[in-house]
Order: sequence, then structure tokens, then C-alpha cells
Amino acid sequence: MRARLWLVAAALLAGTGCSEKTGALTPSEQRRIDSEGLVRRGDDLTFRYTHDGGRRDAGWEDRKASILVTKQSVIIHKNEKLGLEITPRTRRYVAVRRDGSRVRISAGGGKSAESWSFIPPDDPVGWVDDIRAVIQAAIKR
Repeated sequence: MRARLWLVAAALLAGTGCSEKTGALTPSEQRRIDSEGLVRRGDDLTFRYTHDGGRRDAGWEDRKASILVTKQSVIIHKNEKLGLEITPRTRRYVAVRRDGSRVRISAGGGKSAESWSFIPPDDPVGWVDDIRAVIQAAIKR
């Protein structure tokens, strides 16, 4: 009986590890988001991160992260750790497109090329439009 209770407890503890939260922001980051005007937010999503596409050393992994879209920025992050940031100051190539229900953000080129794709919590078309608006602001600058 005791062994059975330990197995149940271990299973419950293992399950809590899978519910890691990724959307925490520092107070200064929260002020920035508030000042820019939050448009969309997706917390604790699974992103397919791909690097070096089309190269021999290409690879991918699934990463749990959060995404924020403001009127001026797109930020993919895991709490304080930044994965991708697009702002009007961004100078490298960036594009967004929809693949069915997935949204794919491509950044950089050559050896620095990377892609972040995810299934948004709602309205994939709207997500693409809002991310594209940030990218267009970077291009116009």
C-alpha cells in the first residue's frame, strides 16, 4: 500500500514539472509593455525553434515560452530569458507567415537564420497581421 502511495505521489510531482510558467516579467519589462500598448499575449506555449535551416548542421527543438505583441515589439521569452525580439530598431531580415493553424516567425539569414513557430491561443490570422505590423514598422525605419 505504501509503495502504491509513493508511486502516486511521484507521478503527481512529475506532472507538476510539466506545468512550468514562462510569462513572468520584471517590473521594468512590465512598464515597457504597458507603455507600448499590449496587443496580444500568449503564455506557456510550445514553440518549435529551428536553427540553420537548409544546412548540414540544422536542428530544431520544442521550447516552452511566451510571446508578447505590442504596437512596437514582438517578444518571445521564457520569463526573463529573451528568445527573440523584434522592434523598430531591428535590422536583420524578419518575416511572418501562417502555416494552417501555426504562425511562423523567421529571422536572420545564413548561419544566423532561425525560426520560431507556434499555435496561437486564438485567431492565427490576427496574430500574423499584428506581428506583420511590427515588422513593417522596422522595415520603414
